[in-house]
Amino acid sequence: MFIKDRYINPFTDFGFKKIFGSEVNKDLLIAFLNTLLPAEAGTVSDLSFLPDEQVGRSEYDRRAIFDLYCENEKGEKFIVEMQRAKQNYFKDRSIFYATFPIQQQAQSGSWNFSLKAVYMVGILDFVFDEDKADNAVVHHEVKLIDRSTGAVFYDKLTFIYLELPKFTKTLEELATDFDKWCFLLRHLPELTDRPARLQEKVFLKVFELAEIARYSVVEAEAYEESLKIYRDLKNVVDTAFDDGKAEGIQEKALEDAKKFNDAGVNIETIARCTGLPITIVEGL
Repeated sequence: MFIKDRYINPFTDFGFKKIFGSEVNKDLLIAFLNTLLPAEAGTVSDLSFLPDEQVGRSEYDRRAIFDLYCENEKGEKFIVEMQRAKQNYFKDRSIFYATFPIQQQAQSGSWNFSLKAVYMVGILDFVFDEDKADNAVVHHEVKLIDRSTGAVFYDKLTFIYLELPKFTKTLEELATDFDKWCFLLRHLPELTDRPARLQEKVFLKVFELAEIARYSVVEAEAYEESLKIYRDLKNVVDTAFDDGKAEGIQEKALEDAKKFNDAGVNIETIARCTGLPITIVEGL
């Protein structure tokens, strides 16, 4: 594969981890999260990365593998997921993932059940089916509420979803750091220079990390492979959904999973992008 782009695609596994997933560059993740979090959450000043694989309490519990799993200076937990293609039960998976950092706070002996806040952040390269008629809301903040009063029932569990395909602002229309992050995540591979509207230090660092010409041969080859997997998996999954026959989606997902399994794609990536349980993919 010959890569013509100047900058990497942040929706690839390689690109996402390159920009947000290293200790030395965690200032980028901190800056990004601070544009997303509700005002009452305050400002994140530091983060530490935690193991991204979580295992349930028994051998029968399904394991969870997060894109990024972090903890801030107050002990609050952040799961950050880049979802590259539509997936059956994605919201269900978000809820499931959020239970791990909740259960991990359990203490032995006498304990008052006081919990630290948990944030599940989903950066989506697609639009929820139920939101297709509403292009106004890109940033969704979801909490448990009391439907009779509309008041927040519990403020320590927050789900944040960015439906990036809805973000349509041009460079000239970018007004906030949130706008700039959304634009960069959507359009980074299309850019050929560093736009005047994105000259802040944090964005210049993203450009430096994302410039393919700076990579070693090994890094460039790793990115090429990651880009190929992203394009192939996104294409087959999106096609399955767009074809629309619910009864055919499972069969198509199995067919695609077998193809990518034979090609050596890791099990977790196949499961995430096809919507199939890991146990099914492992049995292929």
